[in-house]
Amino acid sequence: MSRLNSFYLPPENWMFPFVLDGGEARHMCKVLRTKKGDTVRLFDGMGREGLFKVDEISKSRAVLELESENILEDIRGLTLAIGWNKSSRRNWLLEKSVELQAMGLIFFQGEFSQGKVPETPKDTWQDKNIAAAKQCGNAWLPKLETVSGSIENLIERSKDFSNKIILWEKAEKEAVPDYAIFAQESTLAVIGPEGGFRSREAELLMASGFKKCSLGDSILRWETAAMLCLGAAYLEKQKLSL
Repeated sequence: MSRLNSFYLPPENWMFPFVLDGGEARHMCKVLRTKKGDTVRLFDGMGREGLFKVDEISKSRAVLELESENILEDIRGLTLAIGWNKSSRRNWLLEKSVELQAMGLIFFQGEFSQGKVPETPKDTWQDKNIAAAKQCGNAWLPKLETVSGSIENLIERSKDFSNKIILWEKAEKEAVPDYAIFAQESTLAVIGPEGGFRSREAELLMASGFKKCSLGDSILRWETAAMLCLGAAYLEKQKLSL
């Protein structure tokens, strides 16, 4: 059986009558040329997915009939906080955060950040996540946040997390952790921007309950460190779910 085309229906719209409009409906009709009677998959980004039959379709609107629904258990635990960079690799990270089932991404203002972090996440970031979720079949979307100002604001935001980690380039090699630490529930792992952390920032984080960890003796780019954390958490969660 061929793979069904997937479309995003926001959780607030997941109700009868099931209606897909805007860009998703145009993509369904004009790009994928979906017809009345076809079966498609919808997901809401909050772990809910379903199979739907297309009842009505036009260029900008589709009405669908729910055939079956599945609500997935949320096994995610890792949120990454990453120092803001002017980087073309951000879109790549957004995609991988969906594929590897991150709980969330926080972009924060570090002292070595290049430019100013936006006050709110950009709509294009969510669009990138939705496209990645369609490709990989993940029904969950990571929560996207920004934290402006100083490192103290990130510390305030971190109070919601029980397992807090700072990946610091100056940490001793002996501080390489068991990778299972990234798969624990309510985990926040903080990665600095290009240039890392100032000593003041790292000391404030550690004084606020963050555990100092190393990712080995190589100096990693921020996106490499992020991928390593995401991959470790994903594989550990997959192992535990068997």
